Amino acid sequence: MSHTHLDVAGHPRPQLVRDPDWHDLSGPWRFAHDDADRGRTERWMDPDVTAPFTGVVTVPYPPESEASGVHDADFHPVLWYRRTIDVPRPAAGRRLLLHFGAVDHRAEVWVDGRLVGRHEGGHTGFSCDVTDVLDHDGEHDGAHVVVVRAEDQPLDVTQPRGKQDWHRDPHVIWYHRTSGIWQPVWLEEVPELHVTTLHWTPDVANARVRCRVRLSRWPASPVHVSVRLTLGERVLADQRSLADGQEATFDIAVPALRNGQDLDGVLWSPERPRLVDATVEVADAAGGGADGAAGGGAGVAAVAAVDHVSSYLGLRDIGWDDGLFLLNHKPYFLRLALQQGYWPGSHLAASADELRREAELAKEIGLNGLRIHQKIEDPRFLYWADRLGLVLWGEMPSAYAFGTTTVERVVAEWTEALSRDLSHPSIVAWIPLNESWSVPNPALVPEQRHFMDALYHLTKALDPSRPAVSNDGWEISTGDMWGVHDYTQRADVLRERYGHPALRRGEFTERWPGARRLTLDGVRHEGQPIVLSEFGGATFEPAEGAEWFGYDTVATDKDFAERLSSLVGAAVDSGLAGFCYTQFTDTEQEVNGLLTADREPKLPVPELRAILTRTRD
Repeated sequence: MSHTHLDVAGHPRPQLVRDPDWHDLSGPWRFAHDDADRGRTERWMDPDVTAPFTGVVTVPYPPESEASGVHDADFHPVLWYRRTIDVPRPAAGRRLLLHFGAVDHRAEVWVDGRLVGRHEGGHTGFSCDVTDVLDHDGEHDGAHVVVVRAEDQPLDVTQPRGKQDWHRDPHVIWYHRTSGIWQPVWLEEVPELHVTTLHWTPDVANARVRCRVRLSRWPASPVHVSVRLTLGERVLADQRSLADGQEATFDIAVPALRNGQDLDGVLWSPERPRLVDATVEVADAAGGGADGAAGGGAGVAAVAAVDHVSSYLGLRDIGWDDGLFLLNHKPYFLRLALQQGYWPGSHLAASADELRREAELAKEIGLNGLRIHQKIEDPRFLYWADRLGLVLWGEMPSAYAFGTTTVERVVAEWTEALSRDLSHPSIVAWIPLNESWSVPNPALVPEQRHFMDALYHLTKALDPSRPAVSNDGWEISTGDMWGVHDYTQRADVLRERYGHPALRRGEFTERWPGARRLTLDGVRHEGQPIVLSEFGGATFEPAEGAEWFGYDTVATDKDFAERLSSLVGAAVDSGLAGFCYTQFTDTEQEVNGLLTADREPKLPVPELRAILTRTRD
């Protein structure tokens, strides 16, 4: 039976869901700081060693945050977690996986004192197969001890850290750190041969969807992969293909996309966010007629089901041409805000309800999208963007020092992020670097420019279906679109810089509107859309002595409304392809949001919506 949208809404991995339900391991875990880094030597991972674990932390909230119950923001580079779980040993031919949504920055995992996995990268997930360490004949008798060691060096600026501060207290535009486990932890029982990766790439122009399936191992003999796509009660496709290796890619014909008059009834957009339900079944091609066999119709032998997963996708097309961003082959003006994805009580982590509310608020105030900034967002938020209808820019959290270690870490984690998220219809662009962070001198240091270009080409090699830019903000070396950051507070200046007809040809009136030039030597405009991808940033006048950061101040609600309206109006009236206002919510001392840190709009919602949905004069 296929999952409905409501079934997958709270799942930590909503585009690859299995029955029976997953087992959530959120909640209280025993906890310890290890400032002297002696835990390995003293074998804190052993199930009988309990003395060091004197604290309790609420997973999946970082221990720096109030929601975790620890609320200690001092420098603690090594953290230990411990929890006892009671799980039955899987039946023959089944495996038990322990999944982590994200652990910042480096993780090691033990079960009953035996190492089951390691991972580096604080924003992407990983899984551990724990089946072989479950010993029900031993002394633990069904109760098993999970221990996690997390290492997050607060002063290491070669880690992709995004907006997490390397100072003890937040300064300028950087915030309190998010260390350790900060996304869901869960258990899942799976068949021995099962789907580990599932990618969907719609190709509307050719009336098809490309499906990529990766299995847990190379099958002993070829297997059938059956895919069924439905939109409500309507069957869009039902296809079986043969996979003779660990990975298979095949095209699924979608006849409904051939009828140009019917496209509006099946395509995804923020205005009509239609999601297509998908079921994928992997079956033994040798047959066998087991329960759950995939029906093959007349003349096709029944085959025994091996794995069955539920997923979803959106049928939509992204393009860029002649200075325009295109959605479903039509010009689409981007109305975005910069989303830090940070909550006062839980930092980068959030509950499922908070993630849903974030997407709802963006829609309510009139935005059609968000630029996720310096964070690889929780898949549960991406689900709500898909479901409710938002376009998103996906962005890699930056490191702050250039070198071999930075290159290795960024490439590895960005590759994992692209693989995890490329099937979400809401994501319409990729930003591997922001404002030359980690590449401070690309105009003068060739290897830094090579790194920028390499990240762009890596992104396009893994996902050619979306636009990407080497470096958003300025010093652009290559890209399918150009993102420009300009914090002038004068609407007339914005109109002069971006409102002239030559902008469509990439002819800026000023090559240096800010501290850095917009493009590097040799870069030519070839019709890329130009987006004002950071602007605005007005802050209400702070109280005397208050910690704050913003780009200018306003005194009253009326002043704020006038400033916002004038700047948005200038961006809309220009020849730009869209705007991204800084920022969606106040975040710690950076108090320049459209909403407060507690998600209260700073103007009445109808007034905000009228400003942000303004059309060109």
